[in-house]
Amino acid sequence: MTTDRSDIRTGIVGLGNIGQYHAERLVDLGVPLVGGMDVAAEARSRFARRYDIDVYEDHQELYDTVDAIIVTTPNKYHEEYAVDAFERDLHVLLEKPLAHSIESAQRIADGAAESEGHCMVGFNNRFANTVRIVRDRIDRGELGEVTHVEANYVRRRGIPGRGSWFTRRQIAGGGALIDLGVHAIDLALYLLGYPPVEEVNGVARGEFGTSEEYAYLDMWGEDAGPAGFDVDDSASAFIRCADNRTISLEVAWATNRPANHEFVVRGTESAARFDLLEGDLTVHSASSDGPDHLEDTSIETRQSDTHTEEQEAFFDRIGRDTPDDNSVKEALAVQRIIDAIYRSSDEGHTIAVGE
Repeated sequence: MTTDRSDIRTGIVGLGNIGQYHAERLVDLGVPLVGGMDVAAEARSRFARRYDIDVYEDHQELYDTVDAIIVTTPNKYHEEYAVDAFERDLHVLLEKPLAHSIESAQRIADGAAESEGHCMVGFNNRFANTVRIVRDRIDRGELGEVTHVEANYVRRRGIPGRGSWFTRRQIAGGGALIDLGVHAIDLALYLLGYPPVEEVNGVARGEFGTSEEYAYLDMWGEDAGPAGFDVDDSASAFIRCADNRTISLEVAWATNRPANHEFVVRGTESAARFDLLEGDLTVHSASSDGPDHLEDTSIETRQSDTHTEEQEAFFDRIGRDTPDDNSVKEALAVQRIIDAIYRSSDEGHTIAVGE
């Protein structure tokens, strides 16, 4: 049976900036936004005024009124809200990462597997038009065998708000690696076809966020200074997968270098190089047809709103009652890699990654 998205009553758990970002797109898509939940009274009042809907302090009261929820809370609280929704067989769009720890992530994955509701994890960058073009060319064999991905998500100065939950390990589970690295790792594995991961070697560093003299031009949140900053602001890692497929990873909130959002997808027939944020895409190849020569082909496409595309995919899956994609399983694989990079950094050696 097909259900129109306009019939899927939806609520948002976590009414801060990210929750409002999702709410705006729900309204644009014609999905009925019927309620919101937040533990902060100010956030509830602001959301109620803006969208003229009911808001709740208790998520169970919200769950009584909805068919689906979008969870946009700090990482530590994903488990509570997602698992309770799974027990009610609600559909869940869960913002990345899966959780703040590998143990919590596993419990979420277990809950999703036992639920009748659909679950999607918010890897919105998969829906970028540039990424879709590259993935299509991979699927058609134009890159040959894809063996290595260089994944960069580097800001020059972009700590999201010193003193916020983003910079506290107990709540976030980490810093730049779990915030930005989760996108880069997922995208690299997605373009490789999500092969089994065998081992990880990495270093996570906290070099800028703890400084009283941290210089920046702007900040997503307020700067409360270095007190309580106990997470990484950059990480470097090498990820070895089955059949000698590999990923080199560079992520940072803050570095003394230009920002870099470049991904290079290397194949035996050609390679694709693209900027994740700007969308620039070039395909590199070589040929012996005629005189030996190198070819660099630029591809232009329009930019897409990846969160809107993500929501459309989520609600279409509910409406058509199609089997879930593997996003929860894949999000758990990403969480295992993040956990392994942190352990590798702490212990100073390569970490084997098991299923």
